[in-house]
Amino acid sequence: MNDSHDHDHDHGLGSGRWITVPTGDGPMRVYAAHPQGPDGGHDNPTARVAGAVVVLQEAFGVNEHIRDITRRFAARGYLALAPDLFHRNGVRTLDYEQRAEAMSLIDAIGPAAIALDIRAVLAHLAEHESIGTGRTALVGFCFGGRAAFTAATAIAGLAGTVVFYGTGIASGPHAVLGRAKYLDAPLLLHVGAEDSTIPAPRVEAIDEALRAAGANFESHVYPDAGHAFACEARPQLYRARAAETAWARTYAFLDRRLPVIG
Repeated sequence: MNDSHDHDHDHGLGSGRWITVPTGDGPMRVYAAHPQGPDGGHDNPTARVAGAVVVLQEAFGVNEHIRDITRRFAARGYLALAPDLFHRNGVRTLDYEQRAEAMSLIDAIGPAAIALDIRAVLAHLAEHESIGTGRTALVGFCFGGRAAFTAATAIAGLAGTVVFYGTGIASGPHAVLGRAKYLDAPLLLHVGAEDSTIPAPRVEAIDEALRAAGANFESHVYPDAGHAFACEARPQLYRARAAETAWARTYAFLDRRLPVIG
């Protein structure tokens, strides 16, 4: 599935558009959503922002669900950017039924590529938006949760990192739990108690490694919820109560780390 919208919007959340950011591995598409401007207009680059939120995709690309989340953050006053981490392979998005293809794609994206891409986004924010790393948070989902955790171990000085059901942190070809000692910013993790991709022993291994590293973190396990419990685009997996609680915690975390400019 190729997703080629240049500009889209959702009523009440404003609009977003695709921009291009250079990386060491070539140009990367980034979906960008600006907060509401002082005149009430959306997608306004002149609006004063609380900071930036980098939204990291699931295993299916920067699809409508991820773009919707990006616009939600913009509606709360953040400049939100969702980089296309598939930019090296030419695939833009996959349908949720294309799980095998998705797993193959994310298995090919290791820590070095992730760090390169996130550093490119941070460089763009610093150069074009005057937003430094200390005013930028990462929020990732599924594969993007692993990507967010990975980037946070490689990049110092972030405002914070939020991981929604981040598979592959404690196990798999690109496990990064051994790098927990390099985390220097607060971390918030959400996982469903019934998530077979992150079973309880791995959740405990992550918590133990973070405690041993002296990390500043919160870890929340949601009963009666499995993988992708906050994804409304997958109604068979979505769990409203868990999702609402996780989002409330996420917004509170970001409000503390990226307070609104007065």
